[in-house]
Amino acid sequence: MLKLKVIACDVLKREVAWLGSRSTCVVDVTYLPQGLHATPDILREKLTEQIELANRGYPYNHYGLRPSYDYILLIYGLCDNSVVGLTSENVPLVIPRAHDCITMLLGSRQRYGEMFHGHPGIYWYSRGWIECSEQPGEERYTHTYAAYVEQYGEDNAEYLMEMEQGWFKSYNRAVFINWKELGNDEYYRNYTKACATYLRWDYRELDGNPSLLEKMLNGVFDEDEVLVIPEHRTISASYTGGILSYT
Repeated sequence: MLKLKVIACDVLKREVAWLGSRSTCVVDVTYLPQGLHATPDILREKLTEQIELANRGYPYNHYGLRPSYDYILLIYGLCDNSVVGLTSENVPLVIPRAHDCITMLLGSRQRYGEMFHGHPGIYWYSRGWIECSEQPGEERYTHTYAAYVEQYGEDNAEYLMEMEQGWFKSYNRAVFINWKELGNDEYYRNYTKACATYLRWDYRELDGNPSLLEKMLNGVFDEDEVLVIPEHRTISASYTGGILSYT
């Protein structure tokens, strides 16, 4: 039975936990806080720490032995080049060929590409994103405005909110990616609908697809979907359809 060390973003906790519980492999998961991709150097540092820990061996001692993991799975995309430069000394790395977690929620980079090019203006919502951070909507506006008023005063807060809301203008649709297998659909659906109404965006819902993550967490690595990086090799960005490569 394969021993997989999984290092994942907290935003995918529900999906990874559900699939991990059904895996045919030993799955040992560490989650890192959502939002680290906003500071790529810090995320790279945190990932390096976890990779180095995993290289020391499986954490449970068997008769005085400390067996190695077979693979270290990085449940991250390119994420603003946060994964570029990562390497592993003893255990191969495996990472999906993805720009970000939306590909993993949709099930393939092909499906993500079709949505990105065919339906511009989408802002994605998912269980993890809703739970881990305030998404564009009334709640986020209210809390951000209050924080600005407290820190900078009301007049400056108005100006800062105009700047804050400026990037929303490139979006016109709130899309909830629904993994129905996880249940409790209504809460997340209603949250996304409320955000769409407040922002005057269209609301849409798409079924998520677990196939990419499911295969990874069962030790099935399709070369077209994931990249396997041998020991002592380094992850790099690829400017072709493969997204990631190694040197």
